[in-house]
Formats: sequence, structure tokens, C-alpha cells
Amino acid sequence: MKRHVPAHSQRGVALLVVLWACTLLAILLGGYAAMARTEGLQARYQFEQTRAHYAAEAGLMRAVYALQAPDMANRWTADGRSYPFRFDGASVSVSATDEGGKVDLNTAKPEVLVGLFRAAGENDSRAAALAKAVVEWRSFAISNEQKAQRKAAYVAAGRSYGPRNGAFASVQEVQMVLGMTPALYARVSPVLTIWSGRPSPDPATAPPLVLAALGMTPDAVRAALAKRAAADAHASGLAGGGGVTHSIRSVAVLADGTRAVLRATVRSQVAQPGSSGFAVLRWQEGNGE
Repeated sequence: MKRHVPAHSQRGVALLVVLWACTLLAILLGGYAAMARTEGLQARYQFEQTRAHYAAEAGLMRAVYALQAPDMANRWTADGRSYPFRFDGASVSVSATDEGGKVDLNTAKPEVLVGLFRAAGENDSRAAALAKAVVEWRSFAISNEQKAQRKAAYVAAGRSYGPRNGAFASVQEVQMVLGMTPALYARVSPVLTIWSGRPSPDPATAPPLVLAALGMTPDAVRAALAKRAAADAHASGLAGGGGVTHSIRSVAVLADGTRAVLRATVRSQVAQPGSSGFAVLRWQEGNGE
């Protein structure tokens, strides 16, 4: 015998089903709205980040031109000073450093390396030991015995490798040299290069730490920097350096705080027929080294 369900009970069940359906629909719509908002924010962030990136790239391109501008009055001084300007709503700050004013890991004289490590805070014995380790790393071993002796010192220090016995392939590689510490590397890496080919840095564009490494007293360093700052653009050009290889750092900041950083090392090729005017030796994006 079929049991009769009262009409008001059927209506109650139907209402409950409708309420559950509405709740589920609200949850789905809410999730969709949140997802759409998140995607919108991500798209907005990517758009602003792209704007900042191209503003920073514009700064880098402007530096490339300004470092070899035909009119000396418009030519930038490549000693690390900042050149700010506006580009498409972004605040851009660009600085360039002549690689000739840095210490070349592959060609610097031992006494220059000693001076650099001493100026960076190491005592005389530590500075001399580090300079010797750098020279041994970059120098070809004259025999298998010498190569084995060099590696033995690293093995004794707990390293699984020995010196390259050849030129440094990057500035970062100096971190592998025996005796180099993270703290010391952080101090000296901004003034190191592998692209100048000079046995001694050019004082005309050398950063303060390098000037100290060359034997200048603090007063002499301050005087040299003040002289650069006061130099007439017509006389200074590339701060007297005339180098062709430069490290450029370009930072672009939008009104909402979005920030992009580009760093590149470029070499001028204006004298080479059919060239683009410069060659990029290194390109890095972001705040890392």
C-alpha cells in the first residue's frame, strides 16, 4: 500500500533543495569572481612589470648612445654617477661604469690585487695570500706536478676541485678561489671585471675602492672624486677614460611602485662596418648580482 506524503512536506523538501542549489550556485559564483579578480590582478601586474621593463631597457639604450655621443657636451661620464630622466610615466635612473676603471681578474698585477683586498679590509698577510690564489687560479700550470700541488691545497681545505689553471670565465668564479669569503666577495665584486685587459685600472674612472687599492689615501680619493664631479663635460668626456667597454645599470620605477632593474655590459663597435654599434657581453634582469 502506497504511503501518502502530505503536500506541505513535499513543498518543504522542494524548498530545501532550492536553497541548497542557490547556496551551491553562490559558492561557485563567488569562487569564479575571486578567480577572475586574481587573474585580473595578475594580468595588471604583468602589464605594469612589462612597462617598467621596457622603461629600464630604454634607459639602457639611452646610456649606450650617450656613452659614445658625437657631441662631447652630451656624452655621459662613465664613473658610476647616476643620470635620472622620465620615460613614458616612469622614473628612470641609469649609471655606467667604464670597465677600464675596475680590477681585471685575468690581467691585474699581483700588487693591484693585494691593494684591492687590503682596501676591502683584509690584513696584509690575508691580502697577499688571496692575491697569490687569484694569480694561481688564472695561470696555466707549467707541469702536471704543479697542477697537482695547486689542487692539493684545495683538497686539504675540503674542496672537491682545484684551480682552473686558466682565465676566469666570469667575475662570479672568483668565489671559488681559496680564501675568498662571501663577505669579501660582496665588497669587491662590484669593482671586478674580466673585460678590461688592463694590468692596472684607469684612475680616471676607477671607483673609490679601486682608487684606495691603487694607494690613494682617503683624502686623495675624496679629492679625485670631487675633481671628477666638477669637471667640465667638454673636458671630461668619459671622465678621461675613453674606454669602449662599460657596465650599465638601469632602474625604472612606475607611479604605483612597480620596479624593473636591468644590468648589462656592452662593448662599443662603432668603428666596425656593418655592426650594430655595440655588442652585449652580459645581460641580467632583476636585483640579483
